[in-house]
Amino acid sequence: MERALGLMCGAGTLPAHVASEARRQGWRVVAFAFAPAPALEGVAHRAIPSRLTDIGAVLEGLRREQVSAVVFAGKLWKREMLDGVAAADVAGQEMLKTAGGLSDSGLADAVVRTLAGLGIEVLDQRTFLAPLLVPPGLLTARAPSEAEWRDIRLGLRVARQCGGFGVGQTVVLRHGVVAAVEGIEGTTETIRRGCALAGPGAVAVKAVAPRHDYRFDVPAVGDETVSALAAGRAAALAVEAGKVLLLDREAVVARAGREGIAIVSLDADAA
Repeated sequence: MERALGLMCGAGTLPAHVASEARRQGWRVVAFAFAPAPALEGVAHRAIPSRLTDIGAVLEGLRREQVSAVVFAGKLWKREMLDGVAAADVAGQEMLKTAGGLSDSGLADAVVRTLAGLGIEVLDQRTFLAPLLVPPGLLTARAPSEAEWRDIRLGLRVARQCGGFGVGQTVVLRHGVVAAVEGIEGTTETIRRGCALAGPGAVAVKAVAPRHDYRFDVPAVGDETVSALAAGRAAALAVEAGKVLLLDREAVVARAGREGIAIVSLDADAA
């Protein structure tokens, strides 16, 4: 019997990547779209428009579709969650009560418990996204300068430590000065803010928190990231090797080369 996978879709291109790979692995993909997802057409077997304030309908949909496992993919904006707390339905309010708030760890635990009660497993996103993880090494023709390498190593340490406190895992710095740490605004807006504060020549670093839960998030960079770096006249982008996704790798690396931006992937112990 064909297994049914519930794909919890946020914004961006990741849901389509997951759906395509899941189908290749033999899953029947039922997408619950919390954001517009036109790329899912023809990839998911079924797409159901969904709302964060109507969790009861989502749970009923999972039962109706006989889903045995779910995977999360795409960006679910924390601001939308904050704004939707008062409007959440009974099931959502119960989940928030279990979570004790909107912290990542609390929400993750509440979601896992709720779905386990329905006999549904939450899968690691890397089950379907592993080929997009960045291996260690220099991706662009231009390598970072010595000064940029110093910022990269410092940024990696700072990003990992911030991630351990549930804060975003992107930092922007220049000459040893941290200009921006990611909050709920996401990677792109953090880079824009950091480059505006640091000035030309800034370095952006994307890392992963210790004990990161890959069931609910795999940090990613892509064309939008490079666009923000180019607009801010940044010098380099560094990501933690094997733990961060690079979307549309060939096009992104080519564009970074044209913009004079170095891209490098390094292990955490290299910091």
